[in-house]
Amino acid sequence: MTAPINPLQAALQQMQSMAAQAAGGSAAVANESGAATAGGFASALKASIDKISSDQKSAVSEAHAFEIGAPNVSLNDVMIDMQKANVGFQFGLQVRNKLVSAYNDIMQIAV
Repeated sequence: MTAPINPLQAALQQMQSMAAQAAGGSAAVANESGAATAGGFASALKASIDKISSDQKSAVSEAHAFEIGAPNVSLNDVMIDMQKANVGFQFGLQVRNKLVSAYNDIMQIAV
C-alpha cells in the first residue's frame, strides 16, 4: 500500500478500512484508480432509488388507468399510491441533500 498524497486520500483510506472492518472485511474494494466501491451502501442506495422510481411509475400508470375509466381502479387507490410515491421521492431527496452536505463537509476538512 502506498502512502496517501493528500489528507483527503488519507481520510478516504481510513474510511475504507473502517468500512471493511465493520462488514467483516468484504464491504469495500479498491479499484484501479484507488476509489472505493462500498458494496453494501451502494447497492442499498441503488435499490432505494429503483424502488422510488418503480413506485412513481406504478402510481402514474394507475392514475392513467383511472383517467381512461378502468373499472378496477378507484380514486382512493390512485390518491394513496400517488402520496406513497411522493413521500418516497421526498425521502430520497432528503437523503441526497444529506449526502451532498456530508460531501461538502468532508471537502471543507480536506482544504
